[in-house]
Amino acid sequence: MTGPILGVETTCDETSAAVLDRRGQILGMVIHSQDVHRIYGGVVPELAARDHLKRIEPVVSAALAEAGVERRELRAVAVAAAPGLIGALLVGVSWARAAAFALGVPWVPVHHMEGHLFGPVLEDPDAVPPFVALLVSGGHTLLLWVPEWGRYHLLGQTRDDAAGEAFDKVAKLLGLPYPGGPAVQEAAREGDPSRYRFPRPMMRATGSGAFDFSFSGLKTSVAQTVAGIGAGRGLEGERAHLAASFQQAVVDVLTAKTLAATRAVGCDRVLLGGGVSANGPLRARFREALGHGGRLFVGSPRVSLDNGAMIARAGQFRLDRGDFGRLRDARASVTIPGMTPWVHDSPRNGYRN
Repeated sequence: MTGPILGVETTCDETSAAVLDRRGQILGMVIHSQDVHRIYGGVVPELAARDHLKRIEPVVSAALAEAGVERRELRAVAVAAAPGLIGALLVGVSWARAAAFALGVPWVPVHHMEGHLFGPVLEDPDAVPPFVALLVSGGHTLLLWVPEWGRYHLLGQTRDDAAGEAFDKVAKLLGLPYPGGPAVQEAAREGDPSRYRFPRPMMRATGSGAFDFSFSGLKTSVAQTVAGIGAGRGLEGERAHLAASFQQAVVDVLTAKTLAATRAVGCDRVLLGGGVSANGPLRARFREALGHGGRLFVGSPRVSLDNGAMIARAGQFRLDRGDFGRLRDARASVTIPGMTPWVHDSPRNGYRN
């Protein structure tokens, strides 16, 4: 079949659906972001699942209408099946399987983080391997060497808090709203990033942990500093400086480790994916560091945040390949299909088959 494919995303607090044509072009996409979690300063899993259940059908219908596509024209239904909040995942997977069965087409389970890998290619056809990929979101921080689609070598990952999670927690410490990434970035515009010298965790790590990340200690350092300020002159006048200093520390760590990875594998092409990749200073630092010799692939904020289009695009790849890995149902945690540990082989290619 050569018809369009529907992608559905419900891993956390965005209900999204998108329709892509056979060439991978977005025909229609709708994203509903749940705002009830602002009250609690973070995602409440039960509330997220209930809202997905209420929104999924209207969101899909709106995406199909925008695309001008009838359901009977679909050749497949792709859905983010892992990782994520299990209740939220079950809503999307159950809907997708039922819809595919009713239409007599395949349902394609997609790994959410593989979806983020395909995000930039939705807008830039040159965003194809080989590249070093930095995937940064609320729940994940992954550094991968991608010599080709479907072959993912894990260079490093977070040992505790993900980068996006650290942004959310620090935003709460600073009295800023959820989600924390945009709030911290906005507050940091008026701040001096050199006012506070927060730690850059694992920057000097070597050996098997050279490309791993850790943001828990950085968050704790901010918390201790905020507590000290609150006991003295007050937080209000220092909020922007704290936000800027924290953001600078995260950007320093992410860029330094990623650039070190490009040297290790011998490839100066970098792809950024995940919600944190929408951070302006992070993008600017990478563009400056890579200069004219390297290449940066990063999508617009709309395709960097959780969305159905990236799921549909990854679903196209998996459908054409006929390989869904171990994904057969909703899973709260599972590795990306095709991902193996990176083993340095030689300076020439930086990896071993």
